[in-house]
Order: sequence, then C-alpha cells, then structure tokens
Amino acid sequence: MMSKELTTQQSGFALQPQNLSEAMELARMLSSSAMVPKSYAGKPEDTLVAMMMGAELRLNPIQSLQNIAVINGRPSIYGDALLALMQNHPAFGGIKESFDDATMTASCTVWRKGGDEHTQIFSQVDAQIANLWGKQGPWKQYPKRMLQWRARGFAVRNQFADALAGLITQDEAEDIPINEPRNVTPDTEELKSYPADQFDKNFESWSAYIQAGKKSAAQIIAMVQSKGALTEAQIKKIEDCSIIKGGAK
Repeated sequence: MMSKELTTQQSGFALQPQNLSEAMELARMLSSSAMVPKSYAGKPEDTLVAMMMGAELRLNPIQSLQNIAVINGRPSIYGDALLALMQNHPAFGGIKESFDDATMTASCTVWRKGGDEHTQIFSQVDAQIANLWGKQGPWKQYPKRMLQWRARGFAVRNQFADALAGLITQDEAEDIPINEPRNVTPDTEELKSYPADQFDKNFESWSAYIQAGKKSAAQIIAMVQSKGALTEAQIKKIEDCSIIKGGAK
C-alpha cells in the first residue's frame, strides 16, 4: 500500500512520494494502469525517470508523464510543454514565431526580460543536411510543424536552459540513433569568428546588462557564441564585467 504520508495538491489529486521507495511504488502503479502514455506502459523504470525529471521542473507525477518522454533512455520534453515552461519562467520576455513558405524556413525569436532578442531558424535545407527531410513519421506527415518545433527547441534551449534542466525536445531525442551518443551543444569551432567591430559595438550594452544583474557573463558569452566564436581575450573582457561589478577593479 502507498504510504499515508503521500500528500495531495490543491489542484486535483496528485500524489507526491516522499522518498525513493514510495516513488518506485507509484511508478509501478502508474505504469500498470491504462491512463499513462503507451511509452510508459509496463515500464516502471522509465516512469520513475520521467517523474524524477518532472520534479526538477516542478511538475507533479501525472503532469510529468504527460509532458516528458523517455526515448532511448534519455528524458525529453514535448514541443508545446517546452513552450509552456519558458512562458512560466519569471524572466520570460516574449516569443515570436513565423514561417516562410517560399523557402520552407521556420523562425523563432525569444528574449528574456531586459535582454536582447535571440532568433533561431531551421529550414528544409537544414533538415535535408541532417537527413530528416522525408523521414518516415512526423517529418513526412507534418514537415512544417517539425521545422517549427526544431527552431523553437533551439531558441528556447539557448535562452532558457535554466528552465529546462538539460532537457532536449522529444523530436530531437527521436532523431538520435540508439546507443549512439550525440553532442547537442553547438560546436563554436565550426562557427565563423564573431566580427570584432560588432563585438566592440555591442560590448557596452552587454556590460550594462551584467552590471544591472539582468544577465550573467556566462549567459552573454553563450548568447554571443551561438552567433560566432569568441577569442579568449573577448571572453575574458566579458567575464571581467562581473569582476568590475563586484568591486574588485
């Protein structure tokens, strides 16, 4: 029997296990029911992983199973849930999405309060290079939707990594070959160097964000390096803004 210590939440009946033993018991119970997604049916271990990851995102067990998918042993999140987590983040500033039918290019722009807009695009050409275009399943049935989700996934992960606890989107996880590790972090060495004139032009604004506490030096560096590789000197210059704020200089 489930422990009497399991609690309920105000919004509906949502059991909250108090320890690993109770969590495993709840996972077994849910995975044997007909109310969970088929991917969790008869899989208490996967169910437990989803519940644990959901707890990191402040989701109750049922919400976790509805919004998190364990694919090839890796937890991931559905595209619409990804959007909801970002919109519920206290630093969420806004989002704009568009689609160009002429070039089959999806665009997603997101920003944090007081921060710069960050735009990510994903096109048919990108999907073809990644061997996704025409792939059996959603990529063949709903290509526009998949392009939009991929652009959204990259944009949200770049700007709101703190809201996702390291999760990637469900469609990205499905594209990872079984037993084949994949580095989902952009390789800045393959990017062109960030233009020096643009760096000098934008540095004052970046410094102001850091001084005001709106963004950390690490966030600025990650944002800039998504557009172009920085030199060690440029990285140090941004990091020194935090030192200045602390009064060391």
